[in-house]
Amino acid sequence: MTRTQTLIATLACCLAVQVGVLQADFRASDPGVRSDPPTGPASAGAPIAGLTVQELKLFDAGLDDFKELDSIGSGLGPRFNGDSCAGCHSGPAIGGSSPALNPQVKLATDFGAHNIVPFFVKLDGPVREARFKYNPDGTPDGGVHALFVISGRNDGTGDASKCTITQEDFQAQAHKGNLVFRIPTPAFGAGLIESIPDSAIVANLAATANSKAALGIGGRPNRTRMTGSPNTSGNDGTVTRFGWKAQNKSLLIFAGEAYNVEQGISNELFPQERDETPSCQFASAPNDTTNPNGKTPADTLSGPERFAFFMRFLAPPTPSTTRPGGANSIANGKTLFQKTGCAYCHTPTLYTGKTTVVALRSKPVNLYSDLALHQMGPGLADEISQGQAGGDEFRTAPLWGLGQRIFFLHDGRTKDLIASIQAHKSVGNSKYPASEANGVVDNFNQLSQAQQQDLLNFLRSL
Repeated sequence: MTRTQTLIATLACCLAVQVGVLQADFRASDPGVRSDPPTGPASAGAPIAGLTVQELKLFDAGLDDFKELDSIGSGLGPRFNGDSCAGCHSGPAIGGSSPALNPQVKLATDFGAHNIVPFFVKLDGPVREARFKYNPDGTPDGGVHALFVISGRNDGTGDASKCTITQEDFQAQAHKGNLVFRIPTPAFGAGLIESIPDSAIVANLAATANSKAALGIGGRPNRTRMTGSPNTSGNDGTVTRFGWKAQNKSLLIFAGEAYNVEQGISNELFPQERDETPSCQFASAPNDTTNPNGKTPADTLSGPERFAFFMRFLAPPTPSTTRPGGANSIANGKTLFQKTGCAYCHTPTLYTGKTTVVALRSKPVNLYSDLALHQMGPGLADEISQGQAGGDEFRTAPLWGLGQRIFFLHDGRTKDLIASIQAHKSVGNSKYPASEANGVVDNFNQLSQAQQQDLLNFLRSL
């Protein structure tokens, strides 16, 4: 070997060692929130393609209502979490999930209201609602306990200076371990989800049952029982699918409930005020109803009906084919998503059935969810039951749009994808069995760091 050849061999050896060190030091990480390119259409927030002129008018009317700020005069409160739908659902566009800056901080004392900002509501988010696990007598609670009251507020449409109701003592509830949180679920592509037949959901669960069972995965739809009992909803026995626990059947029910629970706006779906203190009532009840004298079809509809049309006609998010990490990394990550078993619960595609809306009929729904309930172990259990969902059960969260989502899990406890994945794993205890996701998380952890990065890049491309 000549001197030159020896030198080249030595340099090559040194370079190989350096590359090996770099590879050993590399750790996969969440690429972070994917932003839309400076030019080109936004990846979320547009109406779904194929709507008729009249359907687009309903979408636009719903969007206007979704953005509208409610006041005392229009029925806000007496207890509430927000003063508009868009305040909670605006990241990355109207109809999404929690924005980066939490509007609840300012809302607490707007117009002289006598609220303090709860300790769990931060300016850098997420938007949250609070629920209590149990009532004082130990029976299950699970309901939303509004963050704010209108007491002291005077916004020009109503003077609540004589309203003396006070906020809940959230600090005391937290001290007792009785406080849990939820963050807003995105509404992108909700009309497609609403249009998936029950039979498709059930068939998808059965299709890979044996393979899933090998990983400890079960799953079931949140199918309401035909009890015939009074004061219950959803007695038709069909599969519910909206909300963190798939507790709501339709977008109309979802909209009416949110209007009442989150803003205190009573309506034809939920006609009674949640707090009927006489000195705190400033609008007729129900506050928002059908207007038979409306000049247009949209004017005739109530607020929840317009909200429902907006969500029903809202397009799904558009994924990226190159960001982050490049097309090859995303493609590799998509393959690994299947191989690790993530796709068993986060089903890539379901299909809509027959609907009256042509734009929603017989369409692929690339939602990455089976819309079913899964037992997620003590680590994620919130001890809240909704419909037939138990305290440790959650609907598989649709992953479309995840690339631009800021906060993860039902309570927004993390902004980091890896932390979110690891939170899916927990061993069982005396109250709840182990998480159904344990085997899948183990598979993820056994991937090389480069493979994990590809999978994370794929998730952030959605």
